[in-house]
Order: sequence, then C-alpha cells, then structure tokens
Amino acid sequence: MDSLQLWERYKKYLCVNREVGLSLDISRMNFSDSFLAEMEPRMQQAFREMKELEKGAIANPDEGRMVGHYWLRNPSLAPDGRISAEIDFTLRAVRDFAAGIHAGTFRTPAGRKFTRMLIIGIGGSALGPQFVADALGTPADPLKPYFLDNTDPDGMDRVLGELGESLAETLVIVISKSGGTKETRNGMLEVKLAFEAAGIPFPKHAVAVTGQESELDRTAVSEGWLARFPMWDWVGGRTSETSAVGLLPAALQGIDVEALLRGAKLCDEITRRTETRANPAALLALMWYHGTGGTGKRDMVILPYKDRLLLFSRYLQQLIMESLGKEKDRSGATVNQGISVYGNKGSTDQHAYVQQLREGVHNFFVTFIEVVKDRQRSSMAVEPDTTSGDYLLGFFLGTRRALYEKGRESVTITIDKLDPQAVGVLIALYERAVGLYASLVNINAYHQPGVEAGKKAAGTVLELQLKAFSHLRSSGRAEAAEEIAAAIGAAEEAETIFRILTHAAGNGDHGIGADPAEKPWETRFRST
Repeated sequence: MDSLQLWERYKKYLCVNREVGLSLDISRMNFSDSFLAEMEPRMQQAFREMKELEKGAIANPDEGRMVGHYWLRNPSLAPDGRISAEIDFTLRAVRDFAAGIHAGTFRTPAGRKFTRMLIIGIGGSALGPQFVADALGTPADPLKPYFLDNTDPDGMDRVLGELGESLAETLVIVISKSGGTKETRNGMLEVKLAFEAAGIPFPKHAVAVTGQESELDRTAVSEGWLARFPMWDWVGGRTSETSAVGLLPAALQGIDVEALLRGAKLCDEITRRTETRANPAALLALMWYHGTGGTGKRDMVILPYKDRLLLFSRYLQQLIMESLGKEKDRSGATVNQGISVYGNKGSTDQHAYVQQLREGVHNFFVTFIEVVKDRQRSSMAVEPDTTSGDYLLGFFLGTRRALYEKGRESVTITIDKLDPQAVGVLIALYERAVGLYASLVNINAYHQPGVEAGKKAAGTVLELQLKAFSHLRSSGRAEAAEEIAAAIGAAEEAETIFRILTHAAGNGDHGIGADPAEKPWETRFRST
C-alpha cells in the first residue's frame, strides 16, 4: 500500500475523541474491509456483557464477587447506595488525609513533617502506583515516593539505604487486600524492624490499605496505626489504581487525583458507546483480535514515545496478561489464551530491539503512544527550525514507517498532553479494552487461578524447607539432598531440597552448612 492509500485509510478509520484529547489510528493494521462488519455481532455481545458487569453481575464466579472498578470514578453507577457511599467517603478521606499530611496537621512523633513515603505492595498494589508516580511526579512533590514491591532482602536494604536518615520523616503505606500476601507482609516486617532499630515508633508512621477485618487491618487496629483505608472485594488488584490503592499514594505525592478520576470517568463514558467505530476501547480490542488471530499467536509491543510512560508497559503486562492469560474459556474448554506484552520507550527502542522487530521473527504487533505536547515550556532549536521534540516525532514516524514497510502492523494512540487527566484516560481505556477482548474470546478476565497456584506451590516449598531443617538438626550428621528428601518422605523432591539447602548454606540465617563435592548434587549439608 503506497503513502496515498495509507492516507486514505487513515482518514477512513481514525477514531477521534476530542472530549479526552485522545485519538486512535488503526490504519496500519492490515485487517480486511469486511473485518469490522464480521466482528460486529460479537462486539455487540461484548457491549451487553460489559453493561451487565457494570450493573453488578457476578463477574468472578470463582469467588462469587462483582467487578466494580468502573464505579470508583462514578459512584452513582454502583448497584446499591451503600457501595456508592463507601466510595464517596473513601475519596473524601484520601483527600483530607493527604491535605493533613501536606499541611503538617499529621506529623511524626518527633514533630517533623513527613517528606517521604514508602509504599509496600506487590502486583496491582505496586505497579499502578509506581506508573502514576513516575508519569506525573515532579521535583516539587511534597512527598517523594519509594517502593518495596518484592521479597528480595537486598532490594529492601537498597531502598532503606536510600531513605537513610529520612526514615524519621517517612510515611509507610502497606497495601494488601487480604493482609496475608507474603511479599508485602515480609516487607512490612523488615521495615518495622528498621524503624525499631532507629528508635522510631513504627505505628505512628504506618498506614494500611486493606480489606475490612483482614490480618493487616487487625494489626493496624491493635497497634494504633496512623490511618486505615479500604480495599473492596469487588476491585481486583490490577484494576485498583482508581481506588485508595492508587489514589492515596498519588494524593500524598501531590498529584491531582480529581483530574485523574475525571479522565477515567470521561473515558468510561466514551467507551460505553455501542457504536463500535466511535469507541476506542472496542477498536483496540478488535485490533488485538486481528493482530493475534484471537488466539494470542503474536505479542503486543508497547512503544511510548515519552520518558514518563516508561513504566506503562510494566503496568499493562499485569493488566493484560493476568486478565487474558487463561487455560480454560468460560465453557470449560482448554484454549490457553493470552497476549504477551513487553515494551520500553522511544527512541531508546531504536537502539535496543527495533532491529529485531523490523527484520527478525514476525511474532508481534506494535502499539505506539504519541504525546503531542513536548514539555511545559518552549524548546530550543538544536538545528535550524528543529527541536529535540521534533526529533522524537521524527524517530516515532520513521520507526512506524520502517516497520510497516516490512509488513509489521501497528496501532497508534495519540494524546494531546501527559497530565493527570490523560493518565486516567489511558488507565480506563485499557481496562475497558481488556474486558471487551475477553468477551470476544470467551474467557473470564477477572479471576487469576494461575497466580493462586503459584502461591500454593511456594507454600509447599517452604513446608519442605522446615522439614529439611528439622531433620538435619535432629540427625546430627551431614547428608546429601537425596538422603534428606528420602528421610522426610519426599524422595521425589530431591532437587527442591537441594536448592533449598544450597540457598540456606549460602546465607547465615538458619545454621545450615555445606561440605562441597565435585558433583554439586553430592554436596552434604549439616546443621552448624
């Protein structure tokens, strides 16, 4: 297709949404002229299912719960007044608490203002807040954010080391719906110890975002934490950014959360339209279907041409892959659905993996994200009549053209500027597209049995660890992993036992030593 034909195709299929400063260009996806019409009955069914979901239908039958993240930015849509009131109350509480922290109404026990915040969470309890913090943060933020989002001891030490003496001015936000998520629990315990070692009363620096009566909620009450905010069972972690999970850290950082919610609400209104060609989320879902054949056979590469959107691809990885990566469809048939997501940023990508995208294995389609406004101030000319932002645009358009010349398809999302409202729009756009695509391929986007299976498997490993340690401490002799596995009735777990004990011997925490052998698996372990 030559340039003039592409221009005509661009004009034919461009979806413009001036209300939210967003447009969607699908012209470089090579769907046939009949594709949209052929998919229209399925898309209308997806619209009907989405309408029922927003009315309060049970969308997660595994847990018997509704899915209501759309109500967070329009509480009047909630199926009963109690939920609406809870959303309104929580938003006011977030706003008032953040204002109190900024004004110094809430201070440290030493009478100092809080200047830092440490968010402890994992998955949806960290990825959304991290993305928003990085996308919208400024040097003038009243609280500088830090994150613990793993159970890596060295990673915790690194963050605590960066905080240093500022720990005394640090507000700690612990986010866990169940209150029992081990990575988050571990981070909380490590941070609590750091506070105690510094002689700082942890509860007077601590805030919980959790489910009512959860383990974390009970801890916060019994220890007298500074504040508590709710997580509801009808909000999944990966769609929780417009709940207290995301709004509390953002408000404390100084981000305009009202504008973020406004953007999400406006985008929700646009993406409820049942006229497919006027609905950017519907078109996005259809392009995913076209690009993957509805079977996930190609990856989704996210290429934002904006440094502040670097973490967007990480955020989308969980939102899309956890929602769509399912073994079974809603009828119980094995389908192994999903779309793999990865990305970096432009024009860094051109010095990283665009070479492979253009000339390597053709197993992907691209989503470019363009931001029209370069910066808040005017730009200097780096060459005659050319700014750095002009170069960024040139690299984006050049990369898109170079890929298309090789038959690589792409979608382009353009936003006028990157501000809190635009971030709300992007979040809502992808949340809706995920739900619509899931309907198109007949899967449940709102449960995550694979994640639960991983947690159970981790629990089994830790049970084996306790048995292996107990055996070595009671036997009083050095033994190889195979001997230990057999002795504790887990002969089939010899490799797991070997890895557990190798890790234990490499650290001084459990009193386990190792006598290395030429063949690693013959290493003998002992209690020291």
